[in-house]
Amino acid sequence: MELNSTLENTVTGRLLSCMGRRLYFPNGIIAQSAEAKISAHVANATIGMAFNRDKPLTLSAVTENMSTFKPDEVVVYAPTAGIEQVRNIWKASIIEKNPSVEGGRISLPAVVPGITAGISYTADLFLDEGQSVIVSEPCWDNYNLIFSERRGAEILTTPFFNSGPGLNMAAIGRTVRNAAKSGAVRIILNFPNNPSGYTPTKAEAEGLISLIREIAEEGADVLVICDDAYFGLYYEDDIYQESLFSRLSSLHERILAVKIDGPTKEEFVWGLRTAFLTFGSRGMEDRHYAALTKKLMGAIRSSVSCSNTSAQYLTIKTLTDKRTDPEKAKYRELLKERYLAIKQFVKNMPNHPILSPLPFNSGYFMSFKCNGINSEILRQELLSKHGIGTISLGEHFLRVAYSSVDKEKIPLMYRIIYNTAESLR
Repeated sequence: MELNSTLENTVTGRLLSCMGRRLYFPNGIIAQSAEAKISAHVANATIGMAFNRDKPLTLSAVTENMSTFKPDEVVVYAPTAGIEQVRNIWKASIIEKNPSVEGGRISLPAVVPGITAGISYTADLFLDEGQSVIVSEPCWDNYNLIFSERRGAEILTTPFFNSGPGLNMAAIGRTVRNAAKSGAVRIILNFPNNPSGYTPTKAEAEGLISLIREIAEEGADVLVICDDAYFGLYYEDDIYQESLFSRLSSLHERILAVKIDGPTKEEFVWGLRTAFLTFGSRGMEDRHYAALTKKLMGAIRSSVSCSNTSAQYLTIKTLTDKRTDPEKAKYRELLKERYLAIKQFVKNMPNHPILSPLPFNSGYFMSFKCNGINSEILRQELLSKHGIGTISLGEHFLRVAYSSVDKEKIPLMYRIIYNTAESLR
């Protein structure tokens, strides 16, 4: 409304499309991170990247190959759906990491310019104005821009967490079953979850799979978008360590599973903006996948034409370098040490009247539910008075990206967060 008011009575305002009038740049993660870059002199726990001593964690295969590209690995256009070699390598990696993928009966992954683009293209293909999509509450702030503002869809937020230690399976079940009455369910599952940093336990994963199977067996068509941006960053033994896509992709003819993943977080190469979009359904054959991929290629061609060539070749070099897996294991252990330090700190603050940590066991983040105070006011206080950058999501949730904070800073940072919250009550 503010932007449209500014543009009112100008040629731009008169020419805006319906989508153009809906679009805006939210005061979300990106805007708050920009503020933190200026003022977060103690700890910047805003952005979803992994740092150590103020330097990004980087694989040797990335740093060493940046200057060794051949001309055709840099300046030549890549095919619309991506370089076939990297597509095949990534498909093999999906099957290796997810042994439940039935006989590899999934599509050949298509390359897209980042996970955000993959989610947006999926919305273009499967979401019309007025239709609904189920997302977690809280959720990544970009879902609203993609599903609601770009596509005009209704977002059905569902409290994925309750006062217990894990998922609110009852609430998820109610929302899914209610949506199924329309004949179709569209849901996005983001695990490890941004912003909570939670991945289902093995029992919870089986519950979600059973729920989706039941809905399909009762006659509803189900689209499940698996946002696997933080796949593999697991810190507890009881976590379900495959993507839910692995089982959903062959579960039932009425279920279409879409896996959106990539090296962005898995290979610690955030700025490459390279990701993959893969389809899976029990009822689909190679010819169906080929037709659906061509539709996806239409979305890619009509927006960015093709993804970055050098980023794809760098992904190939990274995935085929023998040093990559041990380096990734070292980085995961570094993140796990930070996770354990935070887990111990919040364990020593049980039943806090203001800050209630959401369940967390994986990924880059943990989040607090703020009781009796506004999370945006808390964020501003932390940044302006203490030099600590965090992210507020709505009025009730505060996200802390410990991936970018050194372990030794964690006790001080969390003491300040708790003390500042208490001062606002």
